[in-house]
Amino acid sequence: MDYVNFGATGMKVSRLALGLGLRGQADEVAAQRLVEHALEQGINLIDCANIYGMMDDRANIGRSEIVLGRALKGKRDDVVITSKVFGRIGLGPNDTGLSRYHILREVERSLKRLDTDHIDVYLVHLFDPDTPQEETVRALDDLVHVGKVRYVGCCNYAAWQVCRALWIADKVNAMPYMCVQNPYSLLNRRLEQEMFGLVRDRGLGVMAYSPLAVGLLSGAYKPGEAPPAGSLWATHRRKESFGKTMEGGVADVIKTVHDIAAEVGKTPAQVALAWVLSHPEVTIAISGADTIEQLDDNLGAVDWTLPPAARARLDDVSASISMILD
Repeated sequence: MDYVNFGATGMKVSRLALGLGLRGQADEVAAQRLVEHALEQGINLIDCANIYGMMDDRANIGRSEIVLGRALKGKRDDVVITSKVFGRIGLGPNDTGLSRYHILREVERSLKRLDTDHIDVYLVHLFDPDTPQEETVRALDDLVHVGKVRYVGCCNYAAWQVCRALWIADKVNAMPYMCVQNPYSLLNRRLEQEMFGLVRDRGLGVMAYSPLAVGLLSGAYKPGEAPPAGSLWATHRRKESFGKTMEGGVADVIKTVHDIAAEVGKTPAQVALAWVLSHPEVTIAISGADTIEQLDDNLGAVDWTLPPAARARLDDVSASISMILD
């Protein structure tokens, strides 16, 4: 496993992280074993959030943090963990957002579920247009000063929102965001438009989530074929949109990934992940694996380099694609 500095900090992280969205895993014992296996394979960054649960079920909100806390018993000091705040956790008027009220309440709940006294990287999950950014920045800085959080970052921000947050942190002498976490894959290259320039200039780390485009680049799906039974895209919520999603340029990208995988002796997932990791702006690709088998496949992306000719083909075929998938 390769380890690199996380943004401009001195903290070293593995190039592949494990994300605990757990969209296709309903078994908490299996989920805990997945985390333990990731650590055994050298992954030292586990990405979580206060709203992550099991099987995309809102009734399970917070379960991923509980699973992570159990898996870290006796290993906490050697693992970098993230969690997030913003997402709606209830029906109350203050059960969402980035107010001081919500942040300070939710960090305590996350610490309790994680069974730890600190979160290494605390991320704001979305931009909050209803809360002044200075309020958010100051609340996060307070958490750093009391030792409950080591670093702070943001998710799903536009470049101008990141830039303004950095300016506010500088103005009030607060801890600035040290990383951004946004989707980035062959089917969503929007980060290249403005964010990559900003992160190069400011020395920010980039956590690329959904590098397999919600599984479409995993190798499990092929244009013109129905999604495999039991797969994420065979669920009712996604099945209706699957056929339309797999048309045109998306189909061309997926076919090219399969072709290159066959040529270089790798799996489609390994090719797609290697393409993401080939960008110097990307610090970490987050694996959304739900099983040990999926994670082992993803791990095969970090021990080789995508040939330049293959990289160029993938660049070309994906140049006009910009999907939004969740």
